[in-house]
Amino acid sequence: MLHIVNKSPSERNSVDTCLGHAKDGSAVLLIEDAVYAATAGNMSEAKVKAAMPNVKVYALGPDLAARGMSARVLDGVNVVDYGGFVDLVAEHSNCQSWL
Repeated sequence: MLHIVNKSPSERNSVDTCLGHAKDGSAVLLIEDAVYAATAGNMSEAKVKAAMPNVKVYALGPDLAARGMSARVLDGVNVVDYGGFVDLVAEHSNCQSWL
């Protein structure tokens, strides 16, 4: 399953809830303000790092760049462009958006 999260970890608990429900082998794509969760020093950093051995974590590169966060991406987070976003959706038979 591909989990797509778009809310900032400082505004909502969507990232933490998603990571808590994502099963081994799932993928999590962080877009819009959720890309902050893919950066060093954020409030969800420990949970993102703890999930990475079992869940692939992706962040949308254009959203990171728009927020000036491209240089602060956590090791192990895969940065994708819009084409990569489409590829992830096509690769997974199910997608869950977290609000």
